[in-house]
Order: sequence, then C-alpha cells, then structure tokens
Amino acid sequence: MRISVITVCFNSQNSIADTLESVLNQSYDNIEIIVVDGKSSDDTVSIIERYEFLFNKARRSYRWISEDDTGIYDAINKGIRLATGDIIGILNSDDYFYDRDVVADIVDQFKSQQIDCLYGNLVYVNSKRMVTRRWISRGFVDGLFEKSWTPGHPTFYCKKEVYKRCGLYKTDYKIAADVELMYRFLVKHKVNCSYLNRYFVVMKQGGISSQGLQSTITITREVRKAIGDNGGKFNLARYLFYKALKMREIIAR
Repeated sequence: MRISVITVCFNSQNSIADTLESVLNQSYDNIEIIVVDGKSSDDTVSIIERYEFLFNKARRSYRWISEDDTGIYDAINKGIRLATGDIIGILNSDDYFYDRDVVADIVDQFKSQQIDCLYGNLVYVNSKRMVTRRWISRGFVDGLFEKSWTPGHPTFYCKKEVYKRCGLYKTDYKIAADVELMYRFLVKHKVNCSYLNRYFVVMKQGGISSQGLQSTITITREVRKAIGDNGGKFNLARYLFYKALKMREIIAR
C-alpha cells in the first residue's frame, strides 16, 4: 500500500528541511513525497533539489514541481492530481511527523479496518519547539462541525478514490477549504472514517487559519458557507458559543 504525502511550500527555506527529513526518516518504505512549490524566491528550491538526491539514495519516491499557483489549495490539488499512492495525506512545509512510525501506523489502520479516511491528534509548538497546545481529537459523529469542531487537517488521510469520487479542494475559499472538504466527505458523502488516538504531526504556529480576529471572522464566514453549500444548517450563535468554549479550554491549558 503506497502513501502519497503532499507538501506545499512557498519561501519555506527555514522549515522545509525539517518537513522532508521527517518523511525521509519514516520506518515505512512505500512512501511517495510530492513537493509543490509556488515558485519560491528564497533558497527553498535548492533545499528541495538537495533532498531529491537523498530520497533517491534511500530509494524513496520523490517528485517536485515549482511553478505559479493561485494559493495553497490550488497547490494541494496539483499534488493530488500527481499522486500515485493508494492513500493521500498533506504535510505542510511548517509541519513534520511526530515520530518515525506515524505512516506505518496509518497504513496498519487502513489495512485492519474497512475505512476510506483516517485522522488523529497533533501538537502545536512555538518557534522554540515548546509545546503550546495538544489537539486531541475524537471519533466523528454528525453535528460536530456545527459546534466548531473539525478533524485536524494535517492528520487527515484519505484513499485517492475518495478524491476521485467526492472532489478536490475548492479554491474559492481563502482559509476554510480544508473544512469544506472534510465536511463534504464526512457529512455529505458519509465517507467511512476512523479516528486513531495517537499523534501524527507537530505543527508550528502561525498558519493562515490562526492569524487573529480577521482570520476568525473569515473562517467563520467560510465555515457557514461550507456547511450551507453541502446541505447543512448553520446556527451562528451556537457555533460561536462552542468556539468560545473551545478557546477557554485552550487558554486554561
């Protein structure tokens, strides 16, 4: 069973090596890494080229492109179209795998269960790699998205056939195309999904969905649109109530 790991990057010279190193060090061999660069102007591409040699030396599949795109979700879609694996996951260029057995454990879950998607837990760290938050997920039930809950997108792995059947990321979303896609898969299309209670990814703070009040306003609008576009009902007061509860839990930690 082949796993395709898609890494999207742009001017990521300070973090892309950590990301690629964590893939290279995985104990599971049948991994395809696809790097989609948005035509970086720093040293990102030279680092990508250096790792092509290292992956080839380790006999790991490695593909990369560097070209203009219209944003992160357009770049992810390019990676999905290029992917040849049975299962596809996204590992952003500011993130890295929690340990060397993450992919092996993901594969074991897919092999042992009749599932099409899988997700798990993740850890947030600051610039000094100190843990600032632990995102412990849960088994999925209907109604969770409306309560400001989603699976951690960097831990979301799906069979390629699911993308063929249910579609790719919608590029008209600025921040929440990942929420829209997961809602479409899990709620609208009822894709068979499982939760694995283990850490998948270490995520560095500062992504496009965690940049203050304006980001919160934008993502709330886009989540409302995502739910509505897929036939669901969105109650703003209820959503904000649960979002506030979640923020209180984060602060309390």
